[in-house]
Amino acid sequence: MPTDTAQLEARWHATVEAARGSTPPDAPDPAPYAARLLAAWAEPQRRYHTTEHLAAVLDRIDVLAEHAGDPAAVRLAAWFHDAVYRPDRSENEERSAALAERALPELGLAPALTAEVARLVRLTVTHDPAPGDRDGEVLCDADLAVLAGTPEDYAAYAAAVREEYGFVPDEAFREGRAAVLRQLLALPRLFRTPYGTEHWEATARRNLATELRLLTA
Repeated sequence: MPTDTAQLEARWHATVEAARGSTPPDAPDPAPYAARLLAAWAEPQRRYHTTEHLAAVLDRIDVLAEHAGDPAAVRLAAWFHDAVYRPDRSENEERSAALAERALPELGLAPALTAEVARLVRLTVTHDPAPGDRDGEVLCDADLAVLAGTPEDYAAYAAAVREEYGFVPDEAFREGRAAVLRQLLALPRLFRTPYGTEHWEATARRNLATELRLLTA
């Protein structure tokens, strides 16, 4: 199903306004920033890290928002967390965080908020928030919630990831993907929020174990 970009643009505008608190008279229009971000999320090399993924992460943040200390910062971090994405590069999160550090001050957002958004974007390298990092827990859980989809949804997610890495030979991909799955399964907890622990943890582990079994059969 195509993503409703108009709805995403409206969500972006509402998030920027919430983050500003009160709009300075000379504050830039958020619309061009939304357009540039959505264009980045729609780049042709993407199969999983698309506007559909962005919309899904924002939906999950809505579910988890009561757990966050600063929901606006978490939502802004979601917009930027894969804004730069090349599957053959390892510095995507750093470049995405740097993009936030340039764009958010231009939008009139406070330095402390800009720093928090960039910190959260960089946290998605490891998805390992420190104890008590409630904003980090919400963003990471929202990003990883795809692991807890139905078997059909999870299979579609895994297939899209494989498409993004289509330049990698099958054997090398299977070995690399299996290593990632084993690392995830070895974690004591995939999800840190109470909601994620209750509703997503068990299903995500079943999906990961199934994929690993299929890859290594």
